Amino acid sequence: MVTAMLAATGRSRPRLCLVPTGDESDLHFVDAAQQAFAGTGVEVSCLRLFPMPNVADPGDLLASSDAIFVGGGSTANMVAIWRAHRLDAVLGEAWRSGVVLGGSSAGALCWFQSGLTDSFGPQLEPWNDGLGVLVGSFCPHYNRHPRRSRYLEEVRSGALPAGLACSDGATAHFVGSELAEVLVESDDAGAWRVIPNPGGSPAEVPVDLRPIDI
Repeated sequence: MVTAMLAATGRSRPRLCLVPTGDESDLHFVDAAQQAFAGTGVEVSCLRLFPMPNVADPGDLLASSDAIFVGGGSTANMVAIWRAHRLDAVLGEAWRSGVVLGGSSAGALCWFQSGLTDSFGPQLEPWNDGLGVLVGSFCPHYNRHPRRSRYLEEVRSGALPAGLACSDGATAHFVGSELAEVLVESDDAGAWRVIPNPGGSPAEVPVDLRPIDI
């Protein structure tokens, strides 16, 4: 996914900022990215916010990046912390100025208005306090029980608006606010638009997929 994000920047020496706010106790993806891109011309930085920011101006680091990749963890906690540091506005402006935004799990959900999250416990809850860069709702890990049934129920009840669901191994690529394509790493990965159906279960409409090599 990160490689595709860097290609989308159109730059030969892109600046990649890794943001692990959702779970700063696990920096495996930061270490892996730094090792993977060493000597490639990619300039890798990392924004940490615990116990205090690791750079003098977090907003400037984000705004000066070509691509920003957000890791997983607690979506609700992560977005609340960004707002406390006024980074929600910085990220929104970065997107409007053409910075490529992305992430996995919580790092994918955070860009939407709404979604299904385990931020409040393992029971999974609807959450309607995302950054709103992308409209509608999102459900990551759609292939993991009981996320599919819970997401369908929350859309059916109106607790969540219509949205997009992706299984593990599927990456949704948006251009602006429009879904351009879904890239998949395996034959069993997939993505669906989930649309309310008055009086019945929501409709799951499969999204066209494009296989990629990893």
